[in-house]
Amino acid sequence: MKKILLLSDTHGHLDERILSHVDHADEVWHAGDIGNPEVFDVLAQRKPLRAVYGNIDGHSIRAQAPELLCFDCEGLKVLMTHIAGYPGRYNAQARAWIAQHKPQLVVCGHSHILKVMQDKKNNHLHMNPGAAGISGFHKIRTMLRFEINKGGIENFVAIELGLRGALSNAINGAD
Repeated sequence: MKKILLLSDTHGHLDERILSHVDHADEVWHAGDIGNPEVFDVLAQRKPLRAVYGNIDGHSIRAQAPELLCFDCEGLKVLMTHIAGYPGRYNAQARAWIAQHKPQLVVCGHSHILKVMQDKKNNHLHMNPGAAGISGFHKIRTMLRFEINKGGIENFVAIELGLRGALSNAINGAD
């Protein structure tokens, strides 16, 4: 069993609320728009990190995080990218990757909208954790926590981190 913390769209922002959840996870997954190398480094120093780059991420992040990750975690086949869309509205690249890799879980970010839904057509669960950072149009900062056990997802929790504009002991800035 692995405890996963899934976040996206930090846009160069980490604070104690995020890091307290990082400390209770076995792995951190970041679905892009990390924002700066310091955020990447802080997360990677605390826990094993699986991350993809997002559209705002510069060369230094892209050198450490690919556009697409496909991996197995505790018997669950995962596909992660930053921009994918959502079931019934995936972009062409995401549709091709889903057809090729046939994941059981598709993870993306970009929209700043927390969304978890079943894709019955492609037979997978879709997760977008929303945005954990303070930049963007979202009102509430969000991320997801869950456990993967023998190919299944258990103890799923959506976490609200407070209002987008709230700052506290943060790493801020862009790449």
